[in-house]
Amino acid sequence: MTILVPMKDRYARQLSIPGFGPQAQERLSEASVAVVGVGGLGSPVCQYLAAAGVGRLILIDDQKVEPSNLNRQVIHFEEDALLPRYKVESARMKIEAFNSEVDVEALPMKLEEETAFILEKADLAVDCLDNPKGRYLLNRVCLDRRIPLVHGAVEGFSGHVLSVVPGGPCLRCAFPSLPNRWSGVPVLGAAAGVIGSMQAAETVKIITGIGDAPNGRALFIDLRSNQADEVVFARNPSCPDCGSLGP
Repeated sequence: MTILVPMKDRYARQLSIPGFGPQAQERLSEASVAVVGVGGLGSPVCQYLAAAGVGRLILIDDQKVEPSNLNRQVIHFEEDALLPRYKVESARMKIEAFNSEVDVEALPMKLEEETAFILEKADLAVDCLDNPKGRYLLNRVCLDRRIPLVHGAVEGFSGHVLSVVPGGPCLRCAFPSLPNRWSGVPVLGAAAGVIGSMQAAETVKIITGIGDAPNGRALFIDLRSNQADEVVFARNPSCPDCGSLGP
């Protein structure tokens, strides 16, 4: 038997935030968010978007859980790695147990040119990938669909977050040449948690319209030194991805 937690109780602490209220909560409940990559970044993104009450999550990842994932991919458990389960299925099980009001679509597939149609129902996408080819493809798909993209990346103790909104600088404007990373890139689990949580917060801000507009601003964080730097990117009129698009 499913026991539903009353909305006024579940979301009471965010409903009481000045400027938030029932209208913002309704926008979240009506939103459909695609989380592309359900690993170190995707784990906290999924957890906090479900906690906030986003109505629909579309999970996209073709990989299965491995033991080496467990230091940072906190939505997955030992059992998921031993079976192993697809990451999207593992995440779906946890999200539905945590908040039964969230509709979860688990897609065990890779985002490619021929599968880009899976983003047709999304109002916003969150980039939790770990390879430049997939990131740039997701950037182009979001540009074509005119939907926001919340990008994040992490390595070691450091990471960054950038929100891409229609009409502003895109991911390739900010990072014309993302580096290829080997599959065993070092990552502190807590660093992935910080960056993923920031991506979730940016997603909530964009959906509800609360907070400062992104305007090409990225935040770079080094947890080893506790240093944070803001960089404001400009749109590149010669960008191969967005240069031909209008404002």
